[in-house]
Amino acid sequence: MAGQPFFEGWYFKHQQGDRTAAFIPAHHRDGDGVYTASLQIITESRAEYMEIPLREFHIRRRPFRVRCGASVFSPAGCRIDCLFGRERLTGTLRYGPWAVPRGDIMGPFRFVPGMQCRHSVLSMAHSVEGTLTLAGQALDFRKGTGYAEGDRGTSFPSRYLWTHAALPEGSVMLSVADVPFCGTGFTGCVGFVWMNGRELRLATYRGLRVLRAGPAGAAVRQGGWELTAELLAARPLELRAPRRGEMGRTIRESAACRVRYRLLRRGECVLDRVCEQAGFEADWPET
Repeated sequence: MAGQPFFEGWYFKHQQGDRTAAFIPAHHRDGDGVYTASLQIITESRAEYMEIPLREFHIRRRPFRVRCGASVFSPAGCRIDCLFGRERLTGTLRYGPWAVPRGDIMGPFRFVPGMQCRHSVLSMAHSVEGTLTLAGQALDFRKGTGYAEGDRGTSFPSRYLWTHAALPEGSVMLSVADVPFCGTGFTGCVGFVWMNGRELRLATYRGLRVLRAGPAGAAVRQGGWELTAELLAARPLELRAPRRGEMGRTIRESAACRVRYRLLRRGECVLDRVCEQAGFEADWPET
């Protein structure tokens, strides 16, 4: 991808009770070839963006490890040492085994060249143990839950929504977006419901149809399955997102908000849950 705009970033989410902390280490190159790195931090009430010197950003693919400034992320856990605004945030969070999806979430689309944005799910759910310290105050994440995913490409989709929530028996994620393709485009979807150790993959390449989508949620149908995600109460915070490699787009994510998820199988309710600490992000204008 030399000389072309690109971005690559990872989303590590941690929750315990009503506490949420998510970290997004990323690197990116704009249309002028300027290469930069960044770290974003999101809690239930605050979000911060910081640029990271390139000499302090390193990726190791196998085994996976990202060092972003003095903070390090891997499947074993993360070590955090950074500024959160003007306050120092430090600590170590250890992860239990990752629940890795059965195959790439993009399915056959991972082989299509020139995709604007490729989504990945690293872990559908895992345990979290540890404590962070912010300005001398301990933030307890013992017996917490975690989730990890990633994105890479040139830009976020022009219109999209994403939501994720930890469930007592697993987790759920749904992403719907406009996908440019061969001079035209379509509305695509990837997602999963992971419950009691079993994965239900939801995807356009598996015959999924998007019934509706908008800033307040989405409904999709695949075979006899139907999943709806309804935003009940948002708590949006401003984040930065890539546009042709440059982190100049402003988006709004609720890292801990109220979303209702409902899963039906041939009309019979399998799951109906209101999650108070769900993640929800949408850039989908009303029509």
